Amino acid sequence: MAKRRRSAPNMNVTPLVDVVLVLLIIFMVVIPAMTQESEIQLPAISNADEDPKSKTDPFTLSLDAQGTMFFEKSALAPDTFRDVLVQANRAQPNRRLMLRADKGAQYADVRRVFQMVQQIGFPGISLRVNQRGGS
Repeated sequence: MAKRRRSAPNMNVTPLVDVVLVLLIIFMVVIPAMTQESEIQLPAISNADEDPKSKTDPFTLSLDAQGTMFFEKSALAPDTFRDVLVQANRAQPNRRLMLRADKGAQYADVRRVFQMVQQIGFPGISLRVNQRGGS
């Protein structure tokens, strides 16, 4: 009589891989939806400068087409955004400011923000634009 060989036990990892992939897809869909930035269409340019390498990232100041100001993703009331900028500059005086203005924003509003930032004393202000495209 021939001896029967016992099969070695195998672990089936397919259900584990399925669960991990489903969790990955859920996080890929949910995480971008959690960021609550304002919807701003940036103007475009053809020849962009290289990204400057600095020790600290600039503050982000956004201006939408309706004239609403956002500082670091939070909306600001028209009468308080100057105070918020002054406090941010006092807390970190060497940190620059990056302005994201919607292409439909009024030029006078953008100039007013530039003037205010200069008066407050930020070391510099950058205007964020897309590299190509747009109308």
